[in-house]
Amino acid sequence: MINGSPTRTSPLTIITSHVNADFDAMASMLAAQKLYPEARVVFPGSQERNLRNFFIQSMVYLFNIVELNRIDFAAVSRLVLVDTRRRNRIGDLARVLDNPDLEIHIYDHHPKNDDDIPAHKEFHMLTGATVTILSEILQKKMIPVSPEEATIMCLGIYEDTGSFSFPSTTENDFKAAAFFLSKGANLNVISSMITREFNPEQIGLLNDMIQTARHITVNGVDIVLTSVVTDNYFPDFSFLVQKMAKMENIDAIFALGLMENKVYVVARSRTDDVDVGDILDHLGGGGHPAAAAATIKGKTIAQAEQMLLEALHGKINPRRLARHLMSAPAIMAGPETTCGEARTLLNRYNINALLVGERAPGNDGFSGYITRQVIEKALFHDLDGISIGEYMSTEISHVKPDADIVEIQDKIIGNKQRILPVTEHGKVLGVITRTDLLNTLVQKSRLSSHEISAMNDHFSSKRLRMVLNFMRERLTDPIMQVLVQLGEVADHLNFNAFVVGGFVRDMFLYRDNEDIDVVVEGNGITFAKTFSRKYGTRTHTHQKFGTAVIIFPDGFKIDVASARMEYYQFPASLPVVEMSSIKMDMFRRDFTINTLAVQLNPNKFGRLIDFFSGQKDIKDKVLRVLHNLSFVEDPTRVFRALRFEQRFGFTIGKLTSSLIDNAVKMEFFKRLSGKRVYTELVLILKEENPAPTIMRLLDYDLLRVIHPRMKIEKDLKRLLDSAKKVVDWHDLLFIDETYERWTVYFMVLLRHCDLKTTHEICSHLTVAPRHAKMFTETRIGVGKQLMSLERRKRITHAEIFNLLKGFKTEVILYMMASTQSESAKKRISLYHTQLRNVTITITGKDLLAMGLKPGPLFSRTLQAVLDAKLNGQIKTREDEFTFIGKQLKDTDAKRPAGNRKPPGPGNGR
Repeated sequence: MINGSPTRTSPLTIITSHVNADFDAMASMLAAQKLYPEARVVFPGSQERNLRNFFIQSMVYLFNIVELNRIDFAAVSRLVLVDTRRRNRIGDLARVLDNPDLEIHIYDHHPKNDDDIPAHKEFHMLTGATVTILSEILQKKMIPVSPEEATIMCLGIYEDTGSFSFPSTTENDFKAAAFFLSKGANLNVISSMITREFNPEQIGLLNDMIQTARHITVNGVDIVLTSVVTDNYFPDFSFLVQKMAKMENIDAIFALGLMENKVYVVARSRTDDVDVGDILDHLGGGGHPAAAAATIKGKTIAQAEQMLLEALHGKINPRRLARHLMSAPAIMAGPETTCGEARTLLNRYNINALLVGERAPGNDGFSGYITRQVIEKALFHDLDGISIGEYMSTEISHVKPDADIVEIQDKIIGNKQRILPVTEHGKVLGVITRTDLLNTLVQKSRLSSHEISAMNDHFSSKRLRMVLNFMRERLTDPIMQVLVQLGEVADHLNFNAFVVGGFVRDMFLYRDNEDIDVVVEGNGITFAKTFSRKYGTRTHTHQKFGTAVIIFPDGFKIDVASARMEYYQFPASLPVVEMSSIKMDMFRRDFTINTLAVQLNPNKFGRLIDFFSGQKDIKDKVLRVLHNLSFVEDPTRVFRALRFEQRFGFTIGKLTSSLIDNAVKMEFFKRLSGKRVYTELVLILKEENPAPTIMRLLDYDLLRVIHPRMKIEKDLKRLLDSAKKVVDWHDLLFIDETYERWTVYFMVLLRHCDLKTTHEICSHLTVAPRHAKMFTETRIGVGKQLMSLERRKRITHAEIFNLLKGFKTEVILYMMASTQSESAKKRISLYHTQLRNVTITITGKDLLAMGLKPGPLFSRTLQAVLDAKLNGQIKTREDEFTFIGKQLKDTDAKRPAGNRKPPGPGNGR
């Protein structure tokens, strides 16, 4: 079909792809046509029957096609190549490459080679399909896509990614497919094209391929070779190779088919050891690492196989296995070895990590490892004589001798592990260090460019990825706007700005948190002041720590800090602060889940930075410290660990738990000031439900940190649960008053402490005087009132009121929580919800008007009125005056006759 005929003199733009084009090539040509609407498409044809039939019968009208023999090659001024960049892959159109002043644009997803066609404009990305690259451009340019066009483009993605199952599939492929689906792509059509039924001819040929298959080993890699011979060309050969690879669970397969006078080679791979695109490039073909094809002319199938074997041996690097990389024998130390002795071993053998275990006849296992960094920190804190078993990393992976480089890399890099034992039958054969791995990876002469690129992508993707869409989903528009403004100010100052810590953590936990902490690689105070000048906010600064608070007109606040590092001069001391980078700033933090950062600068807005696998720990719901001496340097982190564990429903990691045990055993908490302990304790008690965290403190014997003689009775769990019910009950009353619910829990903790012990606790923790009085005299003093409420069978409302009046809400709730008497709880509840609000309208002025003189009778009379109203004897103001009149008459009647006085002028009202 020809849509117009170009003249010889008209400049011409041609869009084409490789010979034997597949669905991705066709989809990419269609997408390119939308970017170059004036261009002509030269469809190179395809040997896939499905593709040819589908194209000819249904979708050809979408293309602005010109036949190859109608092209004036000399008039071609621009060549647009999609899904290829190789001269030998574009057939007769290769002649165009010699045109003077030819402009070449390339869109391709295949790995680059040295002999690629040079381009003036190149759009390259290692995606599963080339049309994925073009889809992003279409979206950015907002070029409309019809449902029919979307179907073809989406089909290209499905085919080249194996319906998203090939290892080459990327996140961008999924996004592109989603975009085309949103434009009306027809999945029924795509499914019918991708999923094909076998016919008898295909079944027969597939059976021949399976019968002739043989396994060969090339440089330690298992390869499957198969070959068939047919008199005529068989169009679905690649389809059968894909089916065979899936049916037989083959990692790498090369199929040769002699058809007519040509040998067709089709290859599939799902292992990084075999890049079939690179291998078949040696035979004049091409493709990508997971799928490729080549056509060999003028050779027998035996000759073609020999060429293939030469390419395999030349292109497949020897597998780098654990047995080849390990150092043997492993240098080991027993867990009882002291930190001082361990440093001697590290220096003696010039190593940076030491395997910890027992090397003895019949016992050659390991229990962990310890690094030079941990040892040096331990010695700095005067822990020379402490055994390394206390601070070794116990969460340690190991590999078998035949483990490949991918497994080794994942365990060392993925687990942040400095040393990797190689074991067999329970014995340690040797170890692989991070240095061993690094030396292997940097031997570029032994690695293909694709392999190096993939490794770089592997490392960087673990640390960096875009989460902009996720942020838009999770955050409110006002918050997003503020983050954007923060990034713009950072760019203006040539700073890097990041939102960090709990804000990012809670975003991934789907928890609301608008406490924004920003870290700036630069001067945080300068940044905050600049922001305030531009957006009309106030700034409060702290020069010593390089921090500032940005305060908005509505009271909203943002904490700003300069990226800094901290070090501790001795265990449990406050940190010394120095300026640093975002990575060092993250490293000073307590747990991996708090080390996530999102960059705010406009050109990198939404880039997640995860140096310490914090996102993985969030996903696994595990809490880990960043280094083994974390609790030595700051024991208060233990309290935070237990608080976060219960708040988020996480589990404390095995190593982190053992480090907590060590911190308790070594009594590092004694070095903490009482004020720091109190601060952490109050934060725990302010949790929505602090009871589980308190019980976890008990598990680690940490409540004695508050006071060594603090009595913890068996009923603590019941008291804490009772306090939770009481404060929840109070909150549901929606009483318009503020109270400190954490103090209720604190009094529950002190429930069995006498006055002397409580005074000592308050003094040690430096409790504020108003709280100290509540925790001591008031808390203990209410015991009498509580006993009266519990034991008296009958009690009037006035008596309840007089027992409880004057006590703060916190004390009232503590009394309710600490009693097991249901009648006492009801009486306290009655007071709190009704009786405490009862008042009388009559005043002292009214009593004066009634002729009473000021004195004890005043207060007795008012109290009598209040008691009567509490007990339901009077209700209205008239009732109050009537009650007082009766009281006065009764009192006067009891006096001797000579002392009686007539009622005053104000009698009655």
